[in-house]
Amino acid sequence: MGWHSSETLLAHGLCLPAPDAVRVADDVRLDRLARHDVVLHPGARLSGPETLLLAGARVAGEGPAVLVDVALGRGASVASGSVSGATLLAGASLGPDSQVRAGTLLEEEASTGHAVGLKQTILLPYATLGSLINFCDCLLAGGTSRKDHSEVGSGFIHFNFTPFGKSGDKATASLFGDCVRGVFLRERRIFLGGSGGVVGPITVGYGSVLAAGSVYRKDYGDDLLVYGEKPLSGARPFDARIVRRPERKVDRALRYVGELRALEAFHRELRLVRAGDELERALEESAIGRISSAIDERLRQVDRFLDGAQAEVGAEAALDDLRARWSGARPVLAAAPTAVDEAARAEFLEAGDLRPDLEHPEFVRALTDHRVAAGRRWLGSIVAAVTTALS
Repeated sequence: MGWHSSETLLAHGLCLPAPDAVRVADDVRLDRLARHDVVLHPGARLSGPETLLLAGARVAGEGPAVLVDVALGRGASVASGSVSGATLLAGASLGPDSQVRAGTLLEEEASTGHAVGLKQTILLPYATLGSLINFCDCLLAGGTSRKDHSEVGSGFIHFNFTPFGKSGDKATASLFGDCVRGVFLRERRIFLGGSGGVVGPITVGYGSVLAAGSVYRKDYGDDLLVYGEKPLSGARPFDARIVRRPERKVDRALRYVGELRALEAFHRELRLVRAGDELERALEESAIGRISSAIDERLRQVDRFLDGAQAEVGAEAALDDLRARWSGARPVLAAAPTAVDEAARAEFLEAGDLRPDLEHPEFVRALTDHRVAAGRRWLGSIVAAVTTALS
């Protein structure tokens, strides 16, 4: 791998406070880097043909930062750390010592503190993570603005691996909020308390608070204050190869995929259409790509889970039936649903001006209640088409 010369980067219009301390690989396309107001601080190292930097992007402001195939929207920033296969929309930020891996999408002004690990993670606008957090394989929505947002307290872990099956199980993605309601920025915020965690897969509703200092294993609906769960204790005979209630994890995975399909459609049919210039369109296409890769990952993990599952005595036939239904539905699940509420879709997308003068959050907040209701019916029909695919 070779490197673009500092002279070439400066001539392109990048701001390099210390040119000799910045490396941009020659597989990075300069036409995907905004010509003005992009700052690469000392210690920035960029590579990958999917790299994309819009005006106002900042890299390595607080230490060395290695970015591989990362897309940063206007005003987005990476303080320091290692980031690969991620997209940050306008104003989103990753704090110092981040470790961010494939399938990660931070929408407008979503942010993290220091030493946060993300993978296959989607944060809808304004969602905020504290520091010293592992938040992989999950989606967080909720809130209406930068002052009213869902938040995860420092020291929180989303436990996304179990030892069950042949080699373990990651069919464990969790939903904190959803996409059908969350994309419209009208829902109550969610708070996940620090020094605690969640054993996936679970769901948590809007307006709910999981108190700090506990590990949670159950689902919780809207508007609940949960003080903790009774700690588990004791010992019993155990065989890690045995998977109990496999249908529960498959059902949760289908719900998660359905929500991602809804988010994918929202980006493709609304946000991409509203994108302005070529770089803005490329950013939206990058976001859609992250969502699509997250869908592929969830389907792959269910494949792996069912392949490695061993049923309890007496439940073998039920597991075989589940495998057969999954195998039959798998090709359908790999494609975007077609059986959706087209009337609601048309009503939502054609109900008014797309207002290219407004930033996306302002555009969404300006939608009428009637139009939002149509949008929710449309996106909800996408989720329903996915979640009933095994019926």
